[in-house]
Amino acid sequence: MTKLLLVDDEKIIRDSVGQSLMLAGFEVDTFASAAEVLPQLQADFDGLLITDIRMPEMDGLELMEQVHKLDADFPVILISGHADVALAVNAIRDGAYDLLEKPFATTALIESVKRALEKRRLTLENRALKAELAQQQTRLGPRIIGQAPSIVALRKMITRIANVDADVLVWGETGTGKELVARSLHEQSKRRNHNYVAINCGAIPANLIDSELFGHEAGAFTGAKGLRIGKFEHANGGTLFLDEIESMPMTTQMPLLRVLQERQIERLGSNQLLPLDIRVVAATKIDLKEAAERAEFRRDLYYRLNVVTLEVPPLRTRREDIPMLFQHFMLIAAARSELEVPPLNSQALHVLLGHDWPGNIRELRNIAERYVLLGDAYSYDLAALMNADGVPDGLSLADQVACYEKALLEQTLNRYNGNIKLAMEVLDIPRKTLSDKMKKYGLERGQFLE
Repeated sequence: MTKLLLVDDEKIIRDSVGQSLMLAGFEVDTFASAAEVLPQLQADFDGLLITDIRMPEMDGLELMEQVHKLDADFPVILISGHADVALAVNAIRDGAYDLLEKPFATTALIESVKRALEKRRLTLENRALKAELAQQQTRLGPRIIGQAPSIVALRKMITRIANVDADVLVWGETGTGKELVARSLHEQSKRRNHNYVAINCGAIPANLIDSELFGHEAGAFTGAKGLRIGKFEHANGGTLFLDEIESMPMTTQMPLLRVLQERQIERLGSNQLLPLDIRVVAATKIDLKEAAERAEFRRDLYYRLNVVTLEVPPLRTRREDIPMLFQHFMLIAAARSELEVPPLNSQALHVLLGHDWPGNIRELRNIAERYVLLGDAYSYDLAALMNADGVPDGLSLADQVACYEKALLEQTLNRYNGNIKLAMEVLDIPRKTLSDKMKKYGLERGQFLE
C-alpha cells in the first residue's frame, strides 16, 4: 500500500491529521521533525510528504528543498497556520505540490493527497518506461522495441540470422516497421561498417529503376551523360534494402533474379561484370506467393527471395507494447521540439489500448508527436486529439481492461525486476491474485529479472 509521510512538531496535529488520513484508507507514518523523516526518503518512493512549515531546527521549506535534491519530482504538500499569498506563491514556485492553511477541511487534504499520488504514480511509470527504453537501447539492434512474445521472437530470429549470408524477405502490413527490421539485421551483422542502402521500388518510375539499381555508363541511353553507380554497387560489402518489392516492374525482376543468383552486376551500357558481396533484404506488404500464382510477380524470384522470411506483427496484436512505444515516440518528439514530455494518464492509456491502429507503428508515432505538440490545446484529451468524434474504435471494454491490466502488470514487474513482494505491495493485491493474473497473461517472473 502507498505510504504517506506526515511531519509536524505538534503531536495533536500529527494524531488528528494522521487518523483522518488512515480513515480515508491511507497508510501513514508520522514524524516529529525533519531529521526523523529524511532517512525514510528515497528517489523511487511511491508515496508523498505532508509537512508543517514552521518547525524548529529545519522548517518545512528547508525539508522540501532537501527532498527535491533527492528527487525533483517528489510531491510535497505543505501545511501552515500562518500562510499568506506571498508564501503560497513562493512555495508553489519552489516546487510544492500544494499548500493548505490551518485549519483546513479534511476533504481538502484528502483530495490534494489523491491528486498528488496520481501524479506520483504517473511520474514513476514514465521513469520505468524510460529506463526500459534506455536498457533496450544499450543492446545490439535497439530499434525494435517491445516485450510482446511475437516481438521477442522476432528479435531473437534477427540475432540468429544476422551474420548468415542469406537474403531475407520481410513481410508485414504498412507501418509495422519492416525497414527497422532490415536496419537491425544490418547493424547486428559483420556488414555494419559498410553501406546500408534503401530503395523504395514503388517510388521510382519504371523507366528509371534499372538505372537506379544497376547503374549505367555514359551514353547508355538518351540523357545518360556520365557514369552512374547503382544501388547494388553502392551497397557492395553491406546491405541493400528493397522496400515494396511487389511494386517492381516484371521487366526488372528478371535481371534482379540474375544478380541474386550470380552475385554480380552489369551496368547499363557496359559489358563488364562487377562482383558483389552483398546481402539483400526485401520487404513486402502482400503475400508474394499469391501474387506469383496470379502472375503478378515472378515465381522464380519469389522462391529465390524466400530463403528466410521474417513476419513483422501488426500493432493490434501486441497491445501490451503500446504504452512503451508511445512513451518512446513522445521522448523523441519532445527532444526534437525542445518541449517537456506530457503526462500519460490512465484515460490516455485507455484510448491507446482501445484503438485498432490500422496505420500500425507509423500511426502511433504520428499520434505521439501530436500529443507532445498539441496535447495542451486539447487538455491532453487523447481521444479528442485523435479524431473529431473522440471515440476510439477497436476492442470491447473487457478486452481493453485486460490489455490495460496486462500492461500494468508488466510495467510493475519490469520496474521492480520481477520482485513479486514489491509488485504485490505496489498493486495492493494478494500473492495468489498476482500469481493467477500472471498465469492468465502468460507472464513469468524470470523474464523480468535484470
